[in-house]
Formats: sequence, C-alpha cells, structure tokens
Amino acid sequence: MGTRGRKLKPPEAAGFRRRFLPESRDLMISLTQTAILLAAAVIAVSLFRFAKLSSILGYLAAGLVIGPWGLNLIGDVGRITQVAQFGVVLLLFVIGLELQPTRLWVMRKIVFGLGAAQVVVCTVLLGTIAWALGQPLAAAAVIGFGLSLSSTPLVLQVLAERRELKTQHGRAAFGILLFQDLAVLPALAILPLLEGAPAAQAAAGPWWLSLLKLLAIGGVVLIGGGRIVLRPALRLVARVQVSEVFTAAALLTVILTALLANRLGLSSALGAFLAGVLLADSEFRHELEADIEPFKGLLLGLFFVSVGMAANLGLLRSHPLELLAITVGFLVVKIIAITAVGKLGRLRGDSALRLGFALPIGGEFAFVLFTLAERGKLFDTATADLLILAVTLSMMLGPLLLIGYEAVSARWEKAAAEPYDDIEARDTPVIIAGFGRFGQIVARVLQAKGMPFTALDSSQTHVDFVRRFGNEVYYGDASRLDLLRAAGAESARVLVLAIDDVDASLRTAAVVREQFPHLRIFARARSRQHAFALMDLGVTEIIRETYASSLEMAGAVLEALGETATSAREAVRRFRQHDQETLQAQYRVKGDEEKFLATTRAAAQQLERLFEADEASAEATRRHG
Repeated sequence: MGTRGRKLKPPEAAGFRRRFLPESRDLMISLTQTAILLAAAVIAVSLFRFAKLSSILGYLAAGLVIGPWGLNLIGDVGRITQVAQFGVVLLLFVIGLELQPTRLWVMRKIVFGLGAAQVVVCTVLLGTIAWALGQPLAAAAVIGFGLSLSSTPLVLQVLAERRELKTQHGRAAFGILLFQDLAVLPALAILPLLEGAPAAQAAAGPWWLSLLKLLAIGGVVLIGGGRIVLRPALRLVARVQVSEVFTAAALLTVILTALLANRLGLSSALGAFLAGVLLADSEFRHELEADIEPFKGLLLGLFFVSVGMAANLGLLRSHPLELLAITVGFLVVKIIAITAVGKLGRLRGDSALRLGFALPIGGEFAFVLFTLAERGKLFDTATADLLILAVTLSMMLGPLLLIGYEAVSARWEKAAAEPYDDIEARDTPVIIAGFGRFGQIVARVLQAKGMPFTALDSSQTHVDFVRRFGNEVYYGDASRLDLLRAAGAESARVLVLAIDDVDASLRTAAVVREQFPHLRIFARARSRQHAFALMDLGVTEIIRETYASSLEMAGAVLEALGETATSAREAVRRFRQHDQETLQAQYRVKGDEEKFLATTRAAAQQLERLFEADEASAEATRRHG
C-alpha cells in the first residue's frame, strides 16, 4: 500500500522533510540562479548586438551587473566558473575537429615560429618591466609569462564574429593562441620549482625529466586511445541510429579526454584539443561538431559572464592609478611587440598591426598562474588581485580596441588613399567594373579573342597586385560618373558589373542605368536578394556567381550515376529554365513573405512533376522501342 491513502506519522513526515525538502530548496536556488544568468545574458547580448558591438562584451557586462560588485544577484561565482570552464574545453575540442593533422603540419611555422616568438618576446619585455618595478626575478618571470598569454575563446570568438578567422592575421592569431595553450603545460610544471621547496624538488627529480615523461605518456595514451578506442566506439554508437545517444557519446568523448589529460598533468582544454585533432579526419567529424556546437556556445557565454562576475571592482576605488597603469601598460607593450613579431614574420599589408590589436588582451590561464603563484608565496595577495583584475579589464577592452582600430584604419585609408588613376581616353566596347576572380575570367576570354576592354577596380592593393601579372586595370570607383565617362561609357556597348561588394554593385548599376541607358549591363549577383535588387534597377542580364558551375557539376554527377550525356544535359537545361521562371515569379512577390514561400514550394513541386513526366516519357519510349 505504501503511503497512499494514509497520513504520514510525525517521525515519517520529519524524515520525508529531511530527505526531500533541502534538495528541493537547492533545486529552486539553482533554477533561480540559472534563470538570472540566462536573462542577463539574453538582455545584455541583445542590447550589445543591436548596438553592433561584440556579443562577448554583452556577456562580460551581464556578469558585472549580476555579480558581487553589481546587483549581487549571484554570490557563488566559484561554482559558476567551474561549470563555465567546460565551455573552453568544448571550444578547444571543436577547434581540434577543424584542424586536421595535415593542416597542423602545414601551420608548424606559424605555431612554433610566430607563436614561440610572441611568447618569448612578450614574456621578456613584461617580465623585465615587472623586475624593474621591484618584483623578485622569479615573480617577474611568472608575471611576464602570464601577461603574455591571450584568451583563446575570446579572441577566436571576436575574429569569428568579424569573419576574420580565414584572413592572414586571423590564421596567425590562431597559430599563436595554439602555441600559448601548448606553452602553459611546461609553465605549470616549472611553477612549483620556483616556490623554493628544495626537498620537494629533489624528490620530484629534474623538472625536464618529469615534463618529458608527461609528454610521452600523454602522447601515447591520447593518440593510441583515439585510434584504437575512440573511433571504434563511435562507430558502434553510430549503429544505434539514435541522435540523442550520439550527442551523449560526443559529450562523453570530450569529458573523458579532458579528464584523462588532467590526470596526466596536461590541461583539460589541451587534452580535448588533441582528441579533436585525432578525430578531425574521421567520418564523424561533422556530426560531432554539430552535436557539440550548441553546448559550446552556451557554456562559452557562461564563461565570459563568470569573468565579469569575478572581477574585483573594489580595486578600482582603492588602487585606480596602479590598475590603470598595469592594464594600459601591458596592452601597449603587447600591441607593439606582437606587431613587431608579425612584421618579422612577413605578414603582408596591415595584417601585422591587425594581429597586434587582436591579441593584446590577457587570458584565462593567467588567472590560474597568478593564483598558484600567490599560494606559493611568489608575490602577495594584493599583487595577485591587481594582476587578475587588470587581465579581466583587458578582456573587456580587447574587442573595443580591435573595433576602434579598424574604424580608425578604415577612415585613415580613405583619407590617405591615392588619387584615382587618370584613364586614357579610349574607345572600347566593354567596361569591366570589378577586377576580382569573376571579372578577370571575363577579361581573359575577351583578351584571347582580341577584344579591347577597360577594367576598373576600387582597391588600390588589388590593382597593384594584378598589374604585376601584366593585367591592364585602372584604380577607380566605377560608381563615379566622371570615371565612367573617362573609361568610355558614352561609346561603350557593354558593362560587365563584377563588383564583389553588393552595395557598390548596386550604386554602380543605378548610375549606369540613369546616365548611360544605352549601355547593356551584364551583372554578377552574389545571391538571389542581390539579383532582386539589380532587377529593381532594371538590370535584366544577371549571372549568379556560383550558379553555372553548380549546374555543370550537377550534370557531371548525373553522368557519373549512369545517365547519358544527352539526358544529363537535358535535365540541367530543364532545371535552368524552370529556375529562371521561378526567379521571375519570386521577384514579383518578394515583398510578401507568405506568397514568396508559397511560390517557392509550388515551384519545387512543379519541378518534381516535370522530372517525373520526363522519366515516364523515357520509360514509355524504351518499351515501345
């Protein structure tokens, strides 16, 4: 019968309350804190993104508001930080998945060249300054190394938001950050030896021997485990064909590798990174990344919230000048040093300076190093608190520094730009506006046929580059009426509008349609929306940039699957015709989302019926034949 249908006796009721009510209260407290964290993150990040600022600044601001020095809505920052650290582990695992071993080998010069140079130069400079200010040599070395590190999740997130990860300075930043993560291991191994415990040092043996053993054991276990255990286990789980189980297996993979690395003396994040690298060329790479991504994004946001909450803002009142001097000082030193390292690494253009402004901030590993150094009596608690708050402030200022530099740089480049080229008056039938990959291919075909043209491009750097290969191109903005006239627009027959930037493309199309209505425009469109905007301006000859090559590949795929060349060409022709009709139909209702979606669905169904009819007709022909 249990307890159903009768009242609990007093002792039983007391036991029930003791067993369940405390847990219930703890659960409600946890849920309340979670709700506060999520609400603060949603509001702050939304406001910052509406203001076109980095989402990381929103997370940091949310932490400041709800933390002990703000509204004090959450007091237990330590527990939040411990949970949030897992976001960094997941980030490194996803980075590892995207970095195949072959790519890692290709990046060795950046990782072990630029990365090592950055850490050494910044450590020496910052350590020397700390020593000159009165810190003992060992403490100065720890301070210099700790401040030389940058926050991997913050920098990568900022670069990703600005779509700069694949730029030259973005790749260099990634390589340097990877070396910094690798360099933390020997630093953590050496740190206890600086604390002055000779007996412990003698018992432990030479530090380099311990480090060598750690690396050897870690390499054997992680690499062997990845090849022998991880992949077969994931194949087994994949056969279950339950997405939730595979998601659980993905998280379990990260947790186990992080725990294993930690047991071997490696950092958990570095262990997860190695596991990601080992699975980068496996068949599970994309599925693992897709399963981990939501957890990574949420926990990384929580990590940045915890950084804001942990900031000891009381030092802003008690030691404002010292704090300002430390923060600004090490930021300036790192900007100068990293820019110099980038120059020595032969980064082109302003990439070295962009690298300098991307990496000056402190990193989360500095919190660990300074805390351990304070416990080991290398420096006092006040110094550790000042350094930790300076690193925290730098993480808040870092995205603003990069945004500010790029804004000033854009304005400076615009003001300091060379005057547009003087275009020789010439009578050419074709003007090519935009001389990137698209425009160059058109130009090469015309050149091969002996047809003259005038090419314009608005990037001085790009013009200088293509001229080195013998291309004749003028530096100028094709949307300017005077340059179009100088290029011969009044007598030309065709304008090839191949400008990469959508806004500049539309400006040029508008000027040409208004001032030179006789000029036939063949326009490159980046997307359907770009095509619609060009159609609004009266442009009818529109080529979507990846459309033709995609259709060509589709035909090749059909032939590879057994279709005859004639059948494949007919299928592609039919699709091209139908898609062009769909484009026109969508254009007519583009302002009405409901009708637009209905048109899209109807077009897809119509295309299916067309192909079904073709197959039925072909089958009937084969039978009667």
